[in-house]
Amino acid sequence: MEVGKTLRANGTDGHHYTETVGRPANYFNVAEEEHPQHARADKEALASAAATAPLVERTDAIARSWVAADPASLRLIQEARSIARTASAVLIHGEHGTGKDLLAWILHALGPRGNRPLVRIDCASLPAEVIESELFGYEHGVVPINPGRLELASGGTLVLDEVAALSVPAQARLLRLIEDRRLESGGNGHGIGIDTRIIALTTSNLDQAVARRSFREDLYYRLNVIPMSIPPLRERLSDILPLTSAFLSRFAEMHRRPRLQLNPMALAALESYSFPGNVRELHNLLEHAAESATGAEIRLADLPPQVRDGFSGAARNKMSLDDLERAYISEVLAHTRGKKTMAAKILGISRKTLLEKRKRYGLD
Repeated sequence: MEVGKTLRANGTDGHHYTETVGRPANYFNVAEEEHPQHARADKEALASAAATAPLVERTDAIARSWVAADPASLRLIQEARSIARTASAVLIHGEHGTGKDLLAWILHALGPRGNRPLVRIDCASLPAEVIESELFGYEHGVVPINPGRLELASGGTLVLDEVAALSVPAQARLLRLIEDRRLESGGNGHGIGIDTRIIALTTSNLDQAVARRSFREDLYYRLNVIPMSIPPLRERLSDILPLTSAFLSRFAEMHRRPRLQLNPMALAALESYSFPGNVRELHNLLEHAAESATGAEIRLADLPPQVRDGFSGAARNKMSLDDLERAYISEVLAHTRGKKTMAAKILGISRKTLLEKRKRYGLD
C-alpha cells in the first residue's frame, strides 16, 4: 500500500473508523480536528514528496519534521533514527500534546516499513465491546466480515494510542498475537500470518498499571522492548521559539496572509508559561493570538489571560533593555492605534525620537 492512502474499516457499532496512512504534518497534526482539510493535504503532499526524493534527502526531511532546538529534543530524534531501523516494539510515554503521534510516524517513515501501511487506533476512544473487533477483525460465525487494524497494518506499523485503555481480554489476545505472529481467523485453526511492527503510546504510568493489575505484566514487557519518553514542553523551553516560528509560518500559508512576528515580550511570556497542554496548547493559543492580532506582530496583550497573568517580573528580567524598550513602544503604539503624537506623550519622548526608535526597532 502506498504512503498517503487511507484505510477505512467499518466498526461493529455502525460507525466508520478511518486512519490515514501517511505522516502528521510537522506538529501541525495537533489541529487536525479543527482543520482536517489542511491536515490531509499536508500529509498527501509530503508523503508524495518523500516517495520521490533521494533516500538521504528523504530521511533528513522526515527527521526535520520534529521541530526542535532543545538538546533533549535533538537527542530524541537522533535516537529515533537508530530505533527506526529495527522491527522491535516501541513504547512511547509522554503527556498529552507532546508529539507522541508524530514521533511514531517518524519511527515508521524512517524505517524499512516506511512505504507500507501505518495504521493508528485510539484505544481510549472506542467502547470495550468495539475495540477487539476493530483490532482483530469481525466475523460472523466462520465468515470474515471486516479485517481488523492488525491485519490492515500487516507489513507496516500499528500505532496503539493510549494502550493502557485496552480491556484485559483485548490485552490477552494482543499478547497471544505478538507471541504467535498469527491472527486467529475463520475458525479454521490456521489463522493469518501477521508481520506488523507495534508502537504503543501512553500518557499513563504503565509500571503503576501493572502493579494495580489493570495491565498485564507480560504484555508490558512485550511492548516495552524499546522505551522512549518525550519531555513536556516546560522542560524543553528552547523548542518554543522554533515551534512558534513554524506555526506562524503555517498560519500565514493557511490563511494566505503575511506572516506575523512575535513580540519579544510575548515570547518571554510563552517561555515562562508551564504549558499543561504542551505543544498542542502552544499551537492553539498561537492560532487564537494570530486571529486576535491587529498589527504585524503578536503582542503580550494578544495572548490568553493564563499566559499573561503568569508572566512574572523575573521572566521580564531575562529580556535585554533593547527588547524591553521595543516591546513597550510596540504596546503603546498598539494602544494608541498607531497615533504617534499620543504614543510619544505616553512614552515621555518627542515625536521625532519616537520615529527614530520605530525605525531602529523595525516598527515602521
